[in-house]
Amino acid sequence: MSVLLGALLLLLALLGVPLFAVIAAGALAGFARQGVDGAVLGIELMRLADMPVLTAIPLFTFAGYLLGESGAPRRLVDLCQALFGWLPGGFVLVALAASALFTAFTGASGVTIVALGALLLPALERLGYPRRFALGLVTTSGSLGLLFAPAVPLILYAVIAQQLDLGLSLRIEDMFLAGLLPGLSMILVLWAWCVRPGAHHRPEPGPRPPLAAALRGAAWELPLPLLVLGGIYGGYIAVSEAAALTAAYVLLITVLVRREVSWRRLPGLARESMTMVGAILLVLGVSLASTNYVIDAGLPMRLFAWIRTHVDGALSFLILLNLFLLALGMLLDIFSALVLMVPLILPVALAYGVDPLHLGVIMLANLQLGYLTPPVGLNLFIAAHRFQADLWTVYRSTLPFFLVLLAVVLLVTYWPALSLAWVG
Repeated sequence: MSVLLGALLLLLALLGVPLFAVIAAGALAGFARQGVDGAVLGIELMRLADMPVLTAIPLFTFAGYLLGESGAPRRLVDLCQALFGWLPGGFVLVALAASALFTAFTGASGVTIVALGALLLPALERLGYPRRFALGLVTTSGSLGLLFAPAVPLILYAVIAQQLDLGLSLRIEDMFLAGLLPGLSMILVLWAWCVRPGAHHRPEPGPRPPLAAALRGAAWELPLPLLVLGGIYGGYIAVSEAAALTAAYVLLITVLVRREVSWRRLPGLARESMTMVGAILLVLGVSLASTNYVIDAGLPMRLFAWIRTHVDGALSFLILLNLFLLALGMLLDIFSALVLMVPLILPVALAYGVDPLHLGVIMLANLQLGYLTPPVGLNLFIAAHRFQADLWTVYRSTLPFFLVLLAVVLLVTYWPALSLAWVG
């Protein structure tokens, strides 16, 4: 019966039934089998209101949408060009750094490809880079920032882990620190590969904007990282308070100071950002109910027992986890993948001795790479549409970058110290 129900729910998901409805149906069916009142689903939805940290998700998301609508992307690119343009392959580093920072604040890699692509792709071609190389670089850069604070997936993983009642003291601030070195490693390794000896796409550096002018241009955006990270790690504000200050500050500079977002456009941006947030929270709410059923039914321990009979040790488990997460990231958005899989994978990983912070970085690194995994990685389709290229061209353009990032993801997976070095 359970197999038939699972197959039916999978079929519904493949037919396009909204994910929250599929999860809710599975949870209600599970509770019915256990003789539990279905009203528990509504109770779990109401429990979201008792999680003050969840206010960080809509606030950071709204701030990201405002920045994307403003002239911040161009100013960010100019600043990175002024800082790094003198290096070999300096504009490659500009593209990687600017995209990562923008994705960290918007929380959505597809938005970065759309917002920054119009700036970065023509600039790379003007500097003499081949079209295929530039297309691959810009498409790849879009997913790099999901390991940097204050990216919403970092917050979401910590929130879900906190709700599992596993005796963990996993803080959002620690997740921010855990993602920092792996994220920097991805940027630096990609840059080093692009400027390696023997590379056939190393044009001369182009003109750079004066540093003073670039700093003046980005003067209002520069305090944002200090506001978020300095406030949190200085012990002055909590994550939710940092999100509120960020949203208020970005609203002030984009609407009142720079006047790049009109009052008329503001309700539309709020609606677009909250539609995305609403989808995340609705899936999270029904997933909390589903998680209760999963734990009560002992599914994680049954899964662990099955894995132990087929998988020898943590190393083999992590190899299978990498393969599974890459496939999952190719098929699902990162938010849905987290709320569905963390309740199942985290207890099993703990039984294998994997640190929960390290696991969070592993999951996010693999899922963001899933956006670039052929044949159906989401960013591949976004880039094909945004740059009017056929999918086969996008596949060939991104494949070398995908393989480089895959090597870094494997390094992150099997070298825990890279994620845990800065965590106290």
